[in-house]
Amino acid sequence: MDPQPITPARGSILVVGAGATGGFFGALLAKRGRDVTFLVRPPRAATLRQHGLRVTGQGHDDVIDAEVVASQDLTGPFDLVLLSVKATGLVAALGDLAPAVGPDTAVVPFLNGLDHMRVLNERFGPQRVLGGVIVVATTLAADGTIVQLAPGASLTIGEQDGPPTARTEGIAALVSDAGFTVDVSGDIVSAMWRKWVFIASIGALTCLFRGTIGEVAAAPGGSEVGPAILAEAVSVAAAAGHPLPPPDRDGLIRLLTDPGSAMTSSLYRDLQAGRGTEVEQILGDLIRRARALGVATPVLDLATLALRVHQRRVNNSPPPQGPAG
Repeated sequence: MDPQPITPARGSILVVGAGATGGFFGALLAKRGRDVTFLVRPPRAATLRQHGLRVTGQGHDDVIDAEVVASQDLTGPFDLVLLSVKATGLVAALGDLAPAVGPDTAVVPFLNGLDHMRVLNERFGPQRVLGGVIVVATTLAADGTIVQLAPGASLTIGEQDGPPTARTEGIAALVSDAGFTVDVSGDIVSAMWRKWVFIASIGALTCLFRGTIGEVAAAPGGSEVGPAILAEAVSVAAAAGHPLPPPDRDGLIRLLTDPGSAMTSSLYRDLQAGRGTEVEQILGDLIRRARALGVATPVLDLATLALRVHQRRVNNSPPPQGPAG
């Protein structure tokens, strides 16, 4: 039996994770009066209960009185689950959110790459899982504040295997008019590939050369590297059956060669902060698919290796020491 459509009048939303991405979209939805609950870990829950969920930057200065819940307190299914965790935390999150997924629940992931779709399909069934693409530049400050770094935010959803349905249109209506753009795609998998090409290219460029797009592009020879990385990623997508439209490719070339750009990437920000990165989900899986498809990716390989070395250092670092005495 197909899941029942979601309507604006019937729409409980569970946001899994209240970090830079999920917290941003969830906060805007809650501010507009949607029925939003955040599933978070106990430390984050304590912070949100005490201080609220704060969003700043690009005209925002909002503190939301967030409704939070722990996994053991979930008592029944939600209509819509927005899954926003780091890909490295996906497996743990699945067990936490499982009580929230019922026969008619729609699960929309906000994760990078594509392998999470396989994992979600296996756990909940493809009939409950939609594709999702979000575009936003946010970061989480040390005090838990979500900071929007650049203007604009959008959410695109779609059925995995076909055109828009009553379900996707209902979800779009539920989350519309909340301060970000909402679209329904008739080919969400290709849209997810386009985003993957973008984040892999900008991530590889900024991490390999430890700088912003503008800093790399302004250096002698730097303006040639971004297009070379992009060409590799585009070739993988095309070989997988999802070619990048020429206008999208040309726009990315302009972005990757802009000497005045201060843009970086989430991979770069995690690298600079000494944190673990999503190297395997964003770059590792891409070059594995390239090997299977017979596509050469020499520069992407170098960027992946550099981040894997960083990841080993992070994994082998001793835990921080507490105060003496």
